[in-house]
Amino acid sequence: MRAVPFLKMHGIGNDFIVLDARLGDLGIDAGIAQAISDRYTGIGCDQVVLLEPPWRPGADMRVRFLNADGSEAGACGNGTRCAAALLMEELRRNEVVIETLSGLLPVTASLDGKLTVDMGPPRLDWQEVPLAEAADTLNVATGIDGLDAACCCSMGNPHATFFVADADAVGLAALGPVLENHPLFPERANIGFASLIAPDRLRLRVWERGAGPTLACGSGACATVVAAARRGVTGRSAELVMERGSLFVTWREDDHVLLTGPAAVSFSGTFELLD
Repeated sequence: MRAVPFLKMHGIGNDFIVLDARLGDLGIDAGIAQAISDRYTGIGCDQVVLLEPPWRPGADMRVRFLNADGSEAGACGNGTRCAAALLMEELRRNEVVIETLSGLLPVTASLDGKLTVDMGPPRLDWQEVPLAEAADTLNVATGIDGLDAACCCSMGNPHATFFVADADAVGLAALGPVLENHPLFPERANIGFASLIAPDRLRLRVWERGAGPTLACGSGACATVVAAARRGVTGRSAELVMERGSLFVTWREDDHVLLTGPAAVSFSGTFELLD
């Protein structure tokens, strides 16, 4: 047995077990990620975040995201901020570049302690989401009564956003898994339910692909503002009110989506792995 140190971190409740694999492969596979993520018999988290040496020029660190079911996510806005916060403290810098499966993500810290991730441009073509068949991603028919107009995009992973009268009234536990695994989404999808609070403020609840109901979702917040701007529900900047706080998103005119929010450490510890 060997002891593996970890940090438990979160971005307004979206929680992670962060493991430093920069000095060598820790041997974390899908099964181990599932065991770590289990909230009853493991440590408990939405994603396991692996810190690794960068592969691409210009990156300060490579980060991988393993969902609670062991599958790998291409991007995670809240997890990227958490990893960046650790690296900034280590390097004593307020700007870093994080390498993910979805590309290089620059992150900057502000004086109020919040971090902003440049999540890059949204991918709006049906093949980029991806969808199983050609469709207008602004209005994707699901065949589900009352939810037949999904607005879809990829923010490094697939998202489908539904605008509803009251996001808190939606049966997330019932609808989430059905929509995540809908035949329209060959790689499954993150599912967001948003309702308008004010012209620049939205309530958002998310069923996260591979993790289930989550207290917050950074890429989901980005996808929601992109969808809201495309639909004319809001402008290109909005506050996303989630279970434990807010995230702030701006879809800039150069097509890049900026995600701003906090990152926090909950506790640290070790767990044992078989060699």
